[in-house]
Amino acid sequence: MTERATTRPERLAYSPEEAATAISVSRSFFFEHVLPELRVVRVGRRRLIPVRELEAWLQREAVRAGE
Repeated sequence: MTERATTRPERLAYSPEEAATAISVSRSFFFEHVLPELRVVRVGRRRLIPVRELEAWLQREAVRAGE
């Protein structure tokens, strides 16, 4: 018998709630301060935040520890 790979595909997008968890902020903070700055993908009524958008936001918001 051949063994099938059981790995899950890498996530490309998150729901807003998952995105908030991914960057360790509260849901309310995410909706008020982060989401308005992100591009989102709409699928019907659902909003998806691409992982790359979150990564880009983190890079823009990051400052050096001494600043």
